[in-house]
Order: sequence, then structure tokens, then C-alpha cells
Amino acid sequence: MTGRIIVTAQNGISIHYNGIRVDLDPARTSKADYKFISHAHIDHMKGTDASGNILASEETAFLAEKRGYSLKLAKEMPEDFRLIDSGHILGSRGLLIGRELFYTGDFAVRPRAFMAGCGPVECNTLVVESTFGRRDYIFPPVAETLEKVNQLISDLFSRGIPIVLMGYALGKAQILSYLFSSWDPIYVEKSVLTMNRAHIELGVDIRSDLKSYTAAKEEGLLQKKPWILITPMNSGRSRFVASLKKKYGAVTVAFSGWSVNPRYKYMMNVDHAFSLSDHCDFNDLVDMVRRCNPHKVYTVHGFAGEFASHLKSIGFDARPLKSGQTAISEFIFED
Repeated sequence: MTGRIIVTAQNGISIHYNGIRVDLDPARTSKADYKFISHAHIDHMKGTDASGNILASEETAFLAEKRGYSLKLAKEMPEDFRLIDSGHILGSRGLLIGRELFYTGDFAVRPRAFMAGCGPVECNTLVVESTFGRRDYIFPPVAETLEKVNQLISDLFSRGIPIVLMGYALGKAQILSYLFSSWDPIYVEKSVLTMNRAHIELGVDIRSDLKSYTAAKEEGLLQKKPWILITPMNSGRSRFVASLKKKYGAVTVAFSGWSVNPRYKYMMNVDHAFSLSDHCDFNDLVDMVRRCNPHKVYTVHGFAGEFASHLKSIGFDARPLKSGQTAISEFIFED
């Protein structure tokens, strides 16, 4: 690939390449030639109502529409641009420009349920999400977590105690619906049901017979304990979760990479918390950087500064990509 790449952090992350400007997961509306939307979580779609074409997967556009966002996909990709499966949620992608620059977006390398992990991409410059880029955040194997949660469900079911499993309505909730599908009955909150049905339309093998929480309540099924309810992430102090605990004696279980921090369970006021994440842990991040083997690394989000410092200590030319960066010369890479 020939040409010059300039990377800045003014509106999310912007790339200027061969006269083209691409805003990566823009934080606000943008006049870029293209806007790259890595996935359909709402906080990554804030800049989608401006002029310009959208670079995203068909799955992301479909899921976005179900969430009330219209993504006008570009008819053609710019030369040298390629979308790479990032393993974060269904349809999530990173952006590769030739072999010069790879922007991971939110990503995960561990296979989970129906999700395959993101593989390494050799590149000269890596812009890597570093949400859990601190040594404290090491996740157990998915199989180990699955075994512990199934043991917990078995114990609670044997005592007639219902369970509330909590994860993001798009992504984590579908993983939970898949991983614990052998239990009955399972009910799902309305937004989770909408996303489950969208996944089924996209060919994902999630149970199609799961009843909504509202229907189960109206039919009096919640009185017949035990059961599992899958909901979006909520604090145990929320009125909805508090009512489930008070009326039905439900036990709450949260799934998040942040649960590695022992304070997380108490901050969220939940009974149990497990580290099932749609992001990489610290070791996964380091391994990804090593396997991509870049000349330069820019870290974004989360513990970006700490992760960049660690990468420097093991021999990489790494620094955090700071929002509002004004020293543009620091972000110019040429062949």
C-alpha cells in the first residue's frame, strides 16, 4: 500500500488516507467521507445521522435498525479497506487498511457460545481497544465460569429459588440465552427478546420459544418457581430488580469483566457476579499485540495509559491515543 495515514483523536478516532477521511466510531455527528461503525451498541452509533457513507457489517446495520438507527451502508469499500470480525458481539468488526493499520474496535479473542474470537492481523500500526488493559483484569476460562454458574443454578433450582441473569441487552444477553438454554423455564425481558429474535433472523441458533417476562407475569407463570429471567444489566437497587427479589425471592447474577474487582458485586448490589466478558482480558490483549507484531501501537479506551506503559516495558513503541490530541505530527505514518 502506498500513501500517507494520519490518525487523530478529535471525534472518536479519525483516519485520513489518500484524501479520504474516515471517522471510527464517532462520538458525535461528523462530516467525514466515511463513518466506520464497529458494532451496534448504542454508544458507538452517536455519529450516524450525519452526511457520508457508513462502513459496517450487514449484521450491524440489521441490529441497528432493530434499535431505531438507520445505517446507510457504503455501496463500495474504499481501496485497501477491509472489515475484520472482532468477536465482540454479532456483526462487530475491526477495520484494516492494507497491512498498514488495524483498528480493533471493541474485541474479544475467546470463543463464547456462537461467537468466534478475533484473530490477529499483522500490521505496521495497531490501534487497540484496551478496556481491561491492567494486570488486575484476568478472566477465568469460559468453561470454568459456565460450570460454576450451572452449579449455582442447580442448587437454587433444587430449593425452588428463581434466578435473574443480567447482561447487556445486545450481546451478553444472547450469550446467556445460548449458554443456559438447557434450563426450563427461561423468560426474557422485552429488549432481550427483541435482540434474541433479531439474532435468530440472522441465523443464530438461540431458542425461539422463550417467553417474555411480561407474558409470563400476565399468565401467572412467575408464581410457579423456580425459573430463570434474563434481563439487561441492572443495579440490584433498581425498582425492577428490587421488586423481583421482594416478590419472588429471586437471586441476582451479573456477568461482566468488571466483576474481577471484588467490589463490583457490592457496587451493583447483586448476589453473584461472574467474569464473562465480550472484551479481552489483560493477557488476551498482550497476546493480541504480540501476534499482530506492529511497529507502533496506540491504545484507546479503558486503561489505555497503563496498557501502553506495559507494552513499552516489553519492547513495543506504544502510547495512548488521547482525545483532543493537537500534536498531529505524532500521528503521521509513512511507508
